[in-house]
Amino acid sequence: VQLQASGGGLVQAGDSLTLSCAFSGRGFSANTMGWFRQAPGKEREFVAAINWNGGNKWYSDSVRGRFTISRDNRRNMMYLQMDSLKPEDTAVYSCAGRRRSYSSYMTYEYWGQGTQVTVSS
Repeated sequence: VQLQASGGGLVQAGDSLTLSCAFSGRGFSANTMGWFRQAPGKEREFVAAINWNGGNKWYSDSVRGRFTISRDNRRNMMYLQMDSLKPEDTAVYSCAGRRRSYSSYMTYEYWGQGTQVTVSS
């Protein structure tokens, strides 16, 4: 079981960035996966989630309309396209997966190491 996020970096406000999450382990491709972020001194917060076939997507109010989540199960990859980045988007972004179905798209069993995104003003 492995989840590894990558693609973070230092960008300016208004720029775009795409994060990638490589996953391996039985069951991930058949279940909802998500992105979360944690800024310094703050609790981890939900960013976006996508069901197994991409037919359903959920976003937090703070990123809806700016971020787009997607996945490619054939390549065992999930992505987060981030546009119109703001300084308040600065955080460590982590991807999450699960091997079973839950009623909530915010419940996960496995977490990967995050990737730092820093947005300068």
